[in-house]
Amino acid sequence: MGQPSARSRPRGPLRHLRTLLAAVLTAGFLSTTGTTAVGAAEQPAGARAGAAAASTAALAAPGDDWLHTEGNKIVDANGDEVWLTGTNWFGFNATERVFHGLWSGNITEITKSMADRGINIVRVPISTQLLLEWKNGQATVPSGVNAYANPELAGKTSLEVFDHWLALCKQYGIKVMLDVHSAEADNSGHVYPVWWKGSITSEDFYTAWEWVTARYKNDDTVVAMDVKNEPHGTAGTTPRAKWDGSTDQDNFKHVCETAGKRMLAVNPNLLVLCEGIEIYPKAGVSWTSTTPTDYHSTWWGGNLRGVRDHPVDLGAQNDQLVYSPHDYGPLVHLQPWFTGDWNRTTLERDVWDPNWLYLHKENKAPLLIGEWGGFLDGGPNEKWMTALRDLIVEHRIHQTFWCLNPNSGDTGGLLLNDWKSWDEEKYALLKPALWQHEGKFVSLDHEVPLGGPSSTTGISVSDVHDGPPDPADTQAPTAPTGLTGTAKTSTSVSLSWTASTDDVRVTGYDVYRGTKKVNAAPVTGTAYTDTGLSPSTAYGYTVRARDAAGNVSAPSATLNVTTEPAGTPSGAVKVRYKNDDASATDNAIRPSLRLVNTGGSALGLATVSLRYYFTRDGSASVRAWCDYAAVDCARVGLRVVPLATPVTGADAYLEVTFTGGSLAAGGDTGDIQLRMSKTDWSDFDETNDHSRTTATAYTDAPAVPAYTGTALAWGTPPN
Repeated sequence: MGQPSARSRPRGPLRHLRTLLAAVLTAGFLSTTGTTAVGAAEQPAGARAGAAAASTAALAAPGDDWLHTEGNKIVDANGDEVWLTGTNWFGFNATERVFHGLWSGNITEITKSMADRGINIVRVPISTQLLLEWKNGQATVPSGVNAYANPELAGKTSLEVFDHWLALCKQYGIKVMLDVHSAEADNSGHVYPVWWKGSITSEDFYTAWEWVTARYKNDDTVVAMDVKNEPHGTAGTTPRAKWDGSTDQDNFKHVCETAGKRMLAVNPNLLVLCEGIEIYPKAGVSWTSTTPTDYHSTWWGGNLRGVRDHPVDLGAQNDQLVYSPHDYGPLVHLQPWFTGDWNRTTLERDVWDPNWLYLHKENKAPLLIGEWGGFLDGGPNEKWMTALRDLIVEHRIHQTFWCLNPNSGDTGGLLLNDWKSWDEEKYALLKPALWQHEGKFVSLDHEVPLGGPSSTTGISVSDVHDGPPDPADTQAPTAPTGLTGTAKTSTSVSLSWTASTDDVRVTGYDVYRGTKKVNAAPVTGTAYTDTGLSPSTAYGYTVRARDAAGNVSAPSATLNVTTEPAGTPSGAVKVRYKNDDASATDNAIRPSLRLVNTGGSALGLATVSLRYYFTRDGSASVRAWCDYAAVDCARVGLRVVPLATPVTGADAYLEVTFTGGSLAAGGDTGDIQLRMSKTDWSDFDETNDHSRTTATAYTDAPAVPAYTGTALAWGTPPN
């Protein structure tokens, strides 16, 4: 954007006297660390650990706050779950070689305001070129710092400014993630698709990462490294990033492994973040193809489909790996999935699930959405931001919002142009996605509250996990009732239940498969889909409710479900189709459909969508009508959705949804007679359309897929 572990870990408390040290040394802390960092770039790796005044690590209690992963969670050294929720502050990646905004805003005020408002981690874009300059003792005094606004930074080099800021982060309980945003120090460097450029080689890239890792290896303020921002490139472009099992220079999966292992050899406690790429070949397609339609395409850095076939392997330290997609809204680029009547369900099903969300849902690895954000337009962009924010909150996905800077041209920032005032409306949208506990923001530091020792808005992670239970609330919620299976496939089961009650408030639910809890974070609604199951296998489910005081209900009654056999149309639905138009070359497409509930319980129609795939045969837009529906056309929703990349037999699909109602077990909707025509009334050629057949009587139609929620429940989409 523009601007399973093989080693054991200590459990139990890791407590140090940092609060006392901070209280005693606060007065002299900033000036000391700001000056003693000079020349640190010239020290050999590890030399600075021996001198208390050599860096901001002097006051650190080594090992306090390092993080690692367990399944799709990030946890601390005690095994307690944490939630990384922050923002981006760019500038060190650019020609200015320092945070933007220091030309008018004060670095201490800006940093304190982030902590007070719940930012517990900051992603800092930087360039390989600048890291190499720091390594070689070539740090210069940046011109982008106003000494009047920042007297504490007067005369400091860019490296000294960064170290001074790390001291502030330590004081206020903020953690830091570094991100190589570009090879060269260039405001538009992110546009270049790969990690090498000009005189900056791949080896320079690895060397720079090793150096900065060594410099801060004893400072648990810097807890994460994002290997490379937004590697990308489309079919046929050179260079471009790919993802496969090779050791080729342009294989970003190999780069993540190489950089990650070299960093972890220096500091085995770092989180290593690996972003996605832009395209990934469809089944049976080689990376040598230059045909755009041969690839799945999405945002730069957002395509992690390749992980399913080629997961990143960091060896014995794979529990330091976090995948980090980026996602944006229609004001950044009007992607195909933003056409028609799209919503969170369609985004989750069509974009997020196949590109990266499956990693979380299948408990493969944690996700941290490294960039998301934009302008509040009161329309589509805000609709997208709200949908993604709600997904983040529901699944407790880690995130760093783009961005703090107001000078990000296509998104704006959390700060306004004075670099002091906050955009309160945008912050209000973000706030639910910031880690909070009992009304306070939570730091990732075990001793320092977010905002510092005297903070009134923040607490430490220890206060969350080690604090005493609320003595005023000892009553558990009632057990959930009405546990029902709403859909199933060969590999998934969808559940719903009736809400519990509590004397104070139910905060969420835990879903158990046998004795194993399967949800990563508390389920905030009354529905859940369990994935990654085996075909033709019996499972028993129960659900428990919990409240804010930690009281947990008795389990619900057990629901026994057997998944569908493999290789058969899956789910609790099927689609039947007949063709109401004998001509394949006139100006109308006229499919009639029936949805059948093949399950053993009632099916809510609002959870189901159908897709009829066809080719538009020209540039004119296509309109759709419901001519007749036994369930009433007023309850049938239609939208024509262009595919991001055309496939054999389709460049669009007609999506059919329902506003409500239900089907009894074994029931069907009756006739739904549909019609499509182009706005210029030109002819279609339906001869090879994916979903069309010549059947004039209803027959089962696997070429018309159906979805329950975001899960494919029937049929086969085109490839």
